Amino acid sequence: MTFRIALSGLNAASTELEVTGNNIANSGTNGFKESRTEFGDLFANAIQDTANAAGQGVRVARVAQQFSQGSIDFTSNNLDLAISGQGFFVLESPDGTQAFTRAGAYSVDRNGYVINNGNDRLQIYEATAGVGGSTTFNTGVLQDLQLPTTPSAPSATGTMSVAVNLNSSDTTPGIAFDPAVSTSYNRSTSTTVYDSLGNAHTSTMYYVKGAAPNDWDQYLYVDGTNVPPAGQAVGTPFALSFSSSGALSTIDGVAATTADTAAYDPANGAASMTLTIDLTGTTQYGSSFAVNNLSQDGFTSGRLAGVDIDAEGVVFARYTNGQSSALGKVAMAKFNNQQGLRQVGDTNWAESFASGTPQLGEAGTSSFGQIQSGALEASNVDIAAQLVNLITAQRNFQANAEVISTADAVTQTIINIR
Repeated sequence: MTFRIALSGLNAASTELEVTGNNIANSGTNGFKESRTEFGDLFANAIQDTANAAGQGVRVARVAQQFSQGSIDFTSNNLDLAISGQGFFVLESPDGTQAFTRAGAYSVDRNGYVINNGNDRLQIYEATAGVGGSTTFNTGVLQDLQLPTTPSAPSATGTMSVAVNLNSSDTTPGIAFDPAVSTSYNRSTSTTVYDSLGNAHTSTMYYVKGAAPNDWDQYLYVDGTNVPPAGQAVGTPFALSFSSSGALSTIDGVAATTADTAAYDPANGAASMTLTIDLTGTTQYGSSFAVNNLSQDGFTSGRLAGVDIDAEGVVFARYTNGQSSALGKVAMAKFNNQQGLRQVGDTNWAESFASGTPQLGEAGTSSFGQIQSGALEASNVDIAAQLVNLITAQRNFQANAEVISTADAVTQTIINIR
């Protein structure tokens, strides 16, 4: 019996050495969680056994995973993700099975999918259009995160926002307006607008002081072609009137700060353009001409220039045309008993009966942690503690081996009795 007891101790100490060695081997593995060997003593009791019966040895009760937070190491790759707090990234493997991980070293494959080094695809919640043009996320369905590999569609200019100050001290030009003659107008400014195909066009606005006080004419030209107000003949300006306090009061006799243009045909296959000119903030003060705002809402097509991921896991794509859009939100999962998760290698875990079903959610909500882009979670292995465990396990192994040696000597003594 002594041999069996000591043998159980050798097996337990050997398992502890294996667990400790595995922890040390993975001390540099991102997202790795160390394990701890837990032991239980063995007793084979019957009804008639006395209370001071000898034990039967030891067994490994459990190799318990320790999910404490690892340190956050910053990198230069925006697709490197670290979780600060509770939760796991959700992955889908090539065979369609689901896995969970804390390791966030991701890259992009040739099809634009964001994957880890095992070709598992990162799962997100799809971005959808909400009320008023806002972005919402469909948290009921998971899908692969795929970066766009084709150019984004252009958007034609619909509104031009113009806020200038026209100098009330300017004098009326003495000649008829001609955009080619600089003395026929007081001031001008220009910006770029885009048609439905994403082609750029130069839009220039000329300002001419009227004969009556507080009156100005604004001429709009696109690529050198006059674009009059809606319903007016070519060459007709927008008539601006200001109050005695310098605020814009009417456009073409109507109390408004916006006006529509007639249709402009780019003559390149794109749709005709009808612009809304928003002059909110335009003034006539006794100071020099100034452009306080000049913008428009169109843009040309663009290719992916970069990816940003915020603390809530929202993935933004940045394009070369200056636009950005939300591709989705990184999905996260947690479990009632995360120590019950089944390790499947490559720093991945799989759901088990002991862990319970995954509870999906979003970063920064409920008890889920936040996501740090451009960072990786390091292993939570404490090398110093593991080396102490290594010494302890070695001594336990040696002590149990000594028990076997002693039991062998006792047995040999008994055999030698004559």
